[in-house]
Amino acid sequence: MTGLLHQNVVFLALLAGLFTWGCTIIGSAIVFFFKNISRKMLDIMMGFAAGVMIAASFWSLLDPSLTYATQNGYGKWSWFPAAAGFLLGGVALRLIDAVVPHLHLGNDISKAEGIQPRKKKLSKTALLFLAITIHNFPEGLAVGVTFGALAGGNMTLAGLMGAIGLAIGIGLQNVPEGAALSIPIRADGKSRIKAFYWGSMSAIVEPIGAVMGAALVLWMMVIIPYALAFAAGAMIFVVTEELIPESQTNGNTDVATLGLMVGFVVMMVMDVALG
Repeated sequence: MTGLLHQNVVFLALLAGLFTWGCTIIGSAIVFFFKNISRKMLDIMMGFAAGVMIAASFWSLLDPSLTYATQNGYGKWSWFPAAAGFLLGGVALRLIDAVVPHLHLGNDISKAEGIQPRKKKLSKTALLFLAITIHNFPEGLAVGVTFGALAGGNMTLAGLMGAIGLAIGIGLQNVPEGAALSIPIRADGKSRIKAFYWGSMSAIVEPIGAVMGAALVLWMMVIIPYALAFAAGAMIFVVTEELIPESQTNGNTDVATLGLMVGFVVMMVMDVALG
């Protein structure tokens, strides 16, 4: 029964990852209807995505991490896995951010980040693609470790619904995220098909990350609280390093902030109601 349960949560994690990827594909398809999108709308979209990720980081990841540690003998040290995992997640994303060449939305190619992006001769499209892909992986990982944690004694209806709620929340914010990549690529002169392709493929790492996260947790059950917090730290790094700054630097601070608050509330309500 245990082996079957382990196989089931990995399969569920894969399905959830495919769902979130599918939402990105839907968002990227907007490029077939619009060539341009207002900067204000783009900032609202990024604010919304940031709000969803912040809420998910606590209710779906950090809180379960603390609860798991408390219930599994950590005693007065129950805070340690959440704190250590959270910081490790941020450090890991910082290292990836420093190494992988990428370009944030709205920036000129001269502002590309990572190791020697110019010498790699990557196009602006490829650099934008890598920027989105970097922060899509932690989202897939978050989904995976949440489903993997179900096999650690949390295989209840509430636990399952909480994991599904996280996948729905991430999928929901992936719709505007897909559009936020495909439309700028289209505006940069690429065809609709190419813009759609790049936008869609930016989230292919999500089902991969979901399976990896679930499998890693099942391989070493003891790391469940660390893995949950690690995913939270990685997501918060993405929010503070990319989504919030980009949504706040184009004169649309108020509506971008409201978008963030709406995204936060939507994810909070979903997580609490389902989980």
